[in-house]
Amino acid sequence: MIKKGDLYLIPNTIGRQEINYSIPIEVIKIIKELNYFIAENEKVTRSFIKLIAPEKSQKNIVINILNKHTSINESNSFLDECLKGKSIGLVSDAGCPAIADPGSSLIANAHLLKIKVRPLVGASSIFLALMSSGMNGQNFAFNGYLPIEKNERRKEIKFLEKKVVANSQSQIFMETPYRNDSLFEDLLKILSVSTRLCVASDITLENEEIRTKTIKEWRNNKKMKLNKRPTIFIIDKY
Repeated sequence: MIKKGDLYLIPNTIGRQEINYSIPIEVIKIIKELNYFIAENEKVTRSFIKLIAPEKSQKNIVINILNKHTSINESNSFLDECLKGKSIGLVSDAGCPAIADPGSSLIANAHLLKIKVRPLVGASSIFLALMSSGMNGQNFAFNGYLPIEKNERRKEIKFLEKKVVANSQSQIFMETPYRNDSLFEDLLKILSVSTRLCVASDITLENEEIRTKTIKEWRNNKKMKLNKRPTIFIIDKY
């Protein structure tokens, strides 16, 4: 009977290109040993692998694409190499796989097939933002992206603020970078003056900026341009 390969969950950097800053040596060793990968974007993943292992032959690397257009049947076939005894790496474009990223259904299927799932250590902007926010890290919820439509988004902001109060729970969310400023303005208009808002931009980059203030303080002294900077938002109350 063939011993199954493992499914490694491989974190990527979250902006900073110095590999040793956020990718441990043991993770680098595993990447160098693998030839089969699953990724959201082939070009991004090949660049990441080349950065980690420039000596590795790109023609020997097989990358299957897992994104919103990939059917479940197709993604399940990506695990065939594990069943043949070869280990596979599921790589995120940025941060950790399956957290605000595709991959959870594939990982669930790996468990059904009794393929060993091995999560590897790496950076997550979501958790780094929460760590540095000064907000409740004992009880929190990640809400992903808020609705695009303005009225729906405003309703969601009010709903999340109610959850903060009802559950004493920090609420974490994000936005596509080019819509950051629009969301930021809505938060300042809609949230109550006593609600705290953390805005964490460019985490791990040289111009990293993480600020936590009440809405009243933000309104009085905003002075933070988000533009297209990758940003995590967190709301909470004292």
